[in-house]
Amino acid sequence: MNDIMPPRLRQILMETPALDRAYLVGGCVRDWLLGAPVKDFDVEVFGVDYDSLIRALSRWGRADLVGRSFGVLKLTVLPGETYDFSLSRRDSKTGTGHRGFAIQLDPSITPQEAASRRDFTINAMMFDLRRSQLLDFYGGESDLKARQLRHTSPAFREDPLRVLRGMQFAARFQLQATPETLQICREMTKTFPELAVERVREEWFKWAARSLRPSLGLRFLFETGWLEHFPELSATVGVLQEAEWHPEGDVWVHTNHCVDALVDLPQWKAADETSQIILTLAVLLHDIGKARTTVQEIRRGQMRLVSPLHEVVSGDLAEAFLLRIGSFETVNRRVLPLVLNHMAQYDEPTTRAIRRLSSRLQPATVQELVTVMTADASGRPPMPREIPENVRAILQRAQELELESQAPKPILMGRHLLESGMKPGPKMGQIVQNAFEAQLEGKFQDLVGALDWLKSHLLKEAHPLGANKT
Repeated sequence: MNDIMPPRLRQILMETPALDRAYLVGGCVRDWLLGAPVKDFDVEVFGVDYDSLIRALSRWGRADLVGRSFGVLKLTVLPGETYDFSLSRRDSKTGTGHRGFAIQLDPSITPQEAASRRDFTINAMMFDLRRSQLLDFYGGESDLKARQLRHTSPAFREDPLRVLRGMQFAARFQLQATPETLQICREMTKTFPELAVERVREEWFKWAARSLRPSLGLRFLFETGWLEHFPELSATVGVLQEAEWHPEGDVWVHTNHCVDALVDLPQWKAADETSQIILTLAVLLHDIGKARTTVQEIRRGQMRLVSPLHEVVSGDLAEAFLLRIGSFETVNRRVLPLVLNHMAQYDEPTTRAIRRLSSRLQPATVQELVTVMTADASGRPPMPREIPENVRAILQRAQELELESQAPKPILMGRHLLESGMKPGPKMGQIVQNAFEAQLEGKFQDLVGALDWLKSHLLKEAHPLGANKT
């Protein structure tokens, strides 16, 4: 641990007498053992009271009160360098929700008792920096090596959020939950309504942005029975697909393969965190409409399973799911057009088609749609993972038009109409919209052409029957 410790934090822990029984805890210890980058270093302090901790830390920087009742201090030693220090405490369940706990600070509590209150064994380890000693009371290190997710103690059942944390931990660290942990989660199924929607969103967003194998998180939800709380997803289980196009199985199985394929794509790995969340949610939700649209029809003389216009229904259901998890509107506005347009098909994409597609997608982009479509096509094993030719064609044409990462912008603007002598009003807005439609149709490509179009448009309005006469 010494080799990854921030020098200032190491000095504080080693040189502050009051921190003789202070331990690095939680995710930083887990990630260190995994060899993963450690972003946050949290410290739990035993054997001191609140006022003593403030005095001890104040010599190093600004100690800010986060919550006296929770016993947490934030120490800022430099701008952008802040560490959390928490006092040992006892807590017990007194009501529903994450606020339904009675908390009592207790300097006499032992590290083992404190660790027993943590959710999973992989998060219950501590590290004593002064003595270079790992404190692992519940087998977290061996569980990490075995890729096993196991709850720490019966206290797990006191907070339903821990089940959703299990979902994203399974996906992030490629873990399989033990039978005992799956069982305790199943017994907690009815506690889901206790969760505030913002906490649900936080866990789904972590799953969407940090997973190495997203399907393991989805499988965790299925095995614990918690998938029922997301009916738009649970409805896809068992929905059959035409084997010729989907040899992998039903819609739920396909979705699992697709999200795993997505996070392996270079475009997803290179994206910023918000874009990763958007892409993952779009792939997760792209086919949920099949649960309502799949029917048997005769196609080319054979009875086939088809899902006509499932992308439209998927858009409606995706909106419901995003509302259910409390997703941000800025995220939703990019997810939904990706879901609605994931079936875009062109034999030979024309300039007009790509202009219109990129306009429909905004604020999402053609490049993002291509990434979603590639993940969709790659989620059909044993068929190979590859970019279909029609998807390549869409991207290539968009790149030629410089529209792969942005939608076309209107050339003719309101100011141009004002400069032409038109007075402000509703009519102006309609003309600007008509001009943009004409631009997408390829009737002009620059401002000179736009102004010519405007003159012709106004002439037709003034003389609808004789506009073409000389």
